[in-house]
Amino acid sequence: MMSHNAFMLVLLTLGGPIVASDGEPPKTVRIRAYPPVIELFAANDSKRFIVLAEFADGTTREVTNDITLSFGNNPPVKIDRNFVVHAVHDGEGELRITFGDHKLKVPVKVRGAKTTPAISFQNDVIPVLTRAGCNAGTCHGNSAGKNGFRLSLFGFNMDNDHTALTREMRGRRSNTADPDASLILTKPLRQVSHKGGRRFHKDSEQHHVLRRWIEEGARSDVGKAAKLTKVEVLPRQVVLLGAKKTQRFMVQASYSDGTRRDVTDLALLSSNNATTAKIAEDGVVTSGERGEAFVLARFGGIAEVAQVLVVPEDPNFKFPDIAPANYIDKAIFDKQRRMRIAPVEVCDDSTFLRRVYLDVINLLPTPEEARSFLDNKDKAKRSKLVDHLLKRPEFPDVQAMQWAEVLRIESRRLERKGMHVYTEYLRDAFRDDVPFDKLVRSLLVAKGSNFRNAAANFYMTQRQPNLMAEDVAQNFLGIRVQCAQCHNHPFERWSMDDYYGFSAFFARVGRKRGEHPYEYIIYPRTSGEIRNRRNNQIAPPAFLGGERPTIAREEDRRAVLAKWLTSPENPWFKTSVANRIWARFFGRGIVEPADDVRVSNPPSHPGLYQTLGDKLVEYKFDVRQLIRDICASRTYQLATAKGKSPPGTFAEAMTRRLTAEQMLDAISQVTGVAERYRNLPSGARATQVEDGDSRNRFLNVFGRPMRTSACTCDRRTDPTLGQALHLINGQTISRRIRDGNGRLQKLIRAKAKPLALLEELFLATYSRRPTNEETVRLLATIPEDTRKAAQAFEDILWALLNSKEFLFNH
Repeated sequence: MMSHNAFMLVLLTLGGPIVASDGEPPKTVRIRAYPPVIELFAANDSKRFIVLAEFADGTTREVTNDITLSFGNNPPVKIDRNFVVHAVHDGEGELRITFGDHKLKVPVKVRGAKTTPAISFQNDVIPVLTRAGCNAGTCHGNSAGKNGFRLSLFGFNMDNDHTALTREMRGRRSNTADPDASLILTKPLRQVSHKGGRRFHKDSEQHHVLRRWIEEGARSDVGKAAKLTKVEVLPRQVVLLGAKKTQRFMVQASYSDGTRRDVTDLALLSSNNATTAKIAEDGVVTSGERGEAFVLARFGGIAEVAQVLVVPEDPNFKFPDIAPANYIDKAIFDKQRRMRIAPVEVCDDSTFLRRVYLDVINLLPTPEEARSFLDNKDKAKRSKLVDHLLKRPEFPDVQAMQWAEVLRIESRRLERKGMHVYTEYLRDAFRDDVPFDKLVRSLLVAKGSNFRNAAANFYMTQRQPNLMAEDVAQNFLGIRVQCAQCHNHPFERWSMDDYYGFSAFFARVGRKRGEHPYEYIIYPRTSGEIRNRRNNQIAPPAFLGGERPTIAREEDRRAVLAKWLTSPENPWFKTSVANRIWARFFGRGIVEPADDVRVSNPPSHPGLYQTLGDKLVEYKFDVRQLIRDICASRTYQLATAKGKSPPGTFAEAMTRRLTAEQMLDAISQVTGVAERYRNLPSGARATQVEDGDSRNRFLNVFGRPMRTSACTCDRRTDPTLGQALHLINGQTISRRIRDGNGRLQKLIRAKAKPLALLEELFLATYSRRPTNEETVRLLATIPEDTRKAAQAFEDILWALLNSKEFLFNH
């Protein structure tokens, strides 16, 4: 134990200095201390103490064991060899830290050193039960409990939990007369039979807290104790060099009475990528493979994360000297530099051409369009092509199709006429450049006949206020609040009060029959409420986050919601919409999935995520402008490299299987034989199919969603055996190749030269000309006999349509 009665000077060198492979240690840029201010509020209060060094190469290292600490006379704290700070007496001081040439001063404040507050049931006991897993859904937090003992899931109903612990089983679970005999202690210690196994040890903080609470009378302070207001994971970001490096983290909780506590031993800690960063129960992370991970801490119903980057020990790494095309590249390059990942080269013209056609209008370029672009020497031809595609009539069709999935447009709920006018409404909006925020507001406040006012169909897909609220939150904010219907969200900030307060905005949506048997009139009512299942009280309308607006009785609640939801100040709307657009062009969102925004699923590039949302506001929610930015970036135009870098770094293009609609339209384009769709004219495209139930076997097999859910997960892109068999043996390809009115048969009848025919097929399928090697090899398979030559070209086209290069957007 270090002396605290006189001047204190400590020098510990357990970790050893960092030395680069060339023998020179990296230059230290700065050191930081966590927490930046040490505050202790009771005799038994303590805090971990961490010092982090940041180096010129962008890496960090915990150097707590390598620092020199000094304090003046009679310091109010003592620091043990595990670098945990303990209170000694009330007072203030300054802890001086030295690491090499760098110095840092950390303020120290102690008050309440002569008092030992009682254990809080709300702020101590419930977190212990959560950390031990007792109130998890797989244990006693199950709706039916386990073996006669039932707790609320993750402590959302603490009053009932206190009753279960102190009143049931004749008080045997919490025996205040003999604390050590309490079942809540003996079972987790495995002193008596427990199907859940050992949950903690006798010398652990969890055991200490529970025993003290029972010893002090097992009292409840629910609603009386200070309220938890904030949770922090410190440090917020580290960059570890190589594998098997360690880094301590601490979790600090702030309360409404101004106190802050180290709750690392009480928080639930996990890593979303254990192969990169594995975390132990004591908060120590060990690095593994290169990549990115987030350390998640859950405490008291609040979740927070810290970022861990693991970079390879490569002293010769140098980021390529490439200029960013715009703000997107700058943000992407910054992270790549930190992770020591170099982006691949920009893709060639044919790859860009095919990629941007598929992403913007869901079609392949025609052979004529491909030739024109590939032969064009204009340096600005890529940006000009994007502008051209954004003006094509297919663009609004694609946008309408995407949002029709989100909005669940299908005939079972809307009837065919409602479905049709709703889809046309979306197409018209995107064709006429209606700002997206205005479009969303028109949906939220829609009223009147769902046949005459297409936007009113928005309220036909869901009839219950809470389900409507769930869809609105997920569709436009990217937030999934479904879990909070029955209990406070176990991993996020959303509570039952948030859920029912948000649902109350839709409690007064009225529906009545119109003149047509399937027509409905949507109108705002002046009455109608929703009850909070937590307390059976009427839930007043409240925005997500807790703010309750003042709404007059005759005022339409939906108008108030629409104004808040689409406001530039709303932290979720602009970023969620921008992230959906990004995901369309990169195959994954900055938050992935794009409709699952939560603390425990943080954005890969937080700064860029916010910037994209701000740009959308700056562009007055013109989605075309944001698409131009994305397509103009070097990041979008990168080549593929077979997954050599983590996908969240965007250091290479992601290979994406064509969607069901893209694939069927592409097969129709290449072969020149259109698909026939129910209730659509000849020549219609799969993108224009309005109903969720397409009645088309190919689209169903290849994962087109039925639109029964707002979740992006409904669209399936994983390959299946059925898909492979359909392409190889099915009629979709084979009958089109042989069709006399198709592209191939027309070229054969026109007696096209083999070389010209081969080029035409390659341009149609791959948007490129065949290479010299491909030309020589394939032409060698063409016999002189005309009939046999036709069969050979049928085989070639079949092979092209079944190739990975055709079936994937790359």
